[in-house]
Amino acid sequence: MAKDNAEKYSFRGLLGLLKKGIITDNPTFVQLLGMCPTLATTTSVKNGFGMGIAATAVLVCSNTLISLLRKFIPKQVRIAAYIVVISGFVTAIEMLMKAYFYDLYGALGLFIPLIVVNCIILARAEAFASKNRVLPSAVDGLAYGLGFTFALTLIGSVRELLGAGTFLGHEVFGSWYSPAIIFILPAGAFFTLSFIIAGVQKVRNHFSDKQRLDRLSNIEETSDIPAYYVRNEIAETDGDSSDGSTAPDNRQTERTAVENTDGNGNDKTEAEGGKTL
Repeated sequence: MAKDNAEKYSFRGLLGLLKKGIITDNPTFVQLLGMCPTLATTTSVKNGFGMGIAATAVLVCSNTLISLLRKFIPKQVRIAAYIVVISGFVTAIEMLMKAYFYDLYGALGLFIPLIVVNCIILARAEAFASKNRVLPSAVDGLAYGLGFTFALTLIGSVRELLGAGTFLGHEVFGSWYSPAIIFILPAGAFFTLSFIIAGVQKVRNHFSDKQRLDRLSNIEETSDIPAYYVRNEIAETDGDSSDGSTAPDNRQTERTAVENTDGNGNDKTEAEGGKTL
């Protein structure tokens, strides 16, 4: 337990939290959380980035305060307490945006106060901040906030480029380009999000299948399991990877091969077949 805590608070552990929130466990592209602001506020890069930064500020502040109060909040009312904490920070962010970024505040409108019920913020408060110390909780909030900001900015970039032919308000393609208006409409948000999620899942499946093949290869090199069992399993895994289906679990492969093999590495199935004949 002490070793796990030391790793969690180490520099490598904090970098792992950042990587998890931004890439491997992205709240938008992997967990599919916060879909309402993702679809509604990404008509442009500016709007998407602004919404992401506002949510990030609330995430960091709420995670920090909830972590500080985690031992004083009764379990029976913890969700209500989290909502009160989050709503206080959302109100502060809303007032700051209204004072210093009024154009952005006007563009985002109702979605700023709706950050209170953003499931990403409440989920990180319940799943992480309420169980961990201040520093990792703050880093966790920053990581998931940056992941959310990255997702909104990417979707907003695609929609603005294709739907208006501009980037941050500057013309990109020239007068010859005829903007695809559908991309700045609600339907365009669904199209853009679905294609990006499909691409992300394709990449995740590729790396997952590659890791499985590496593990199966290691089994063949280091264990006493007959080689043809592992080779057949690798071939089946490779075939499943090509059509996007999930590869079989290598632990089941090893278990089956061991059950069918005697202590000398001989195949029990073939031996029994010989006895029968």
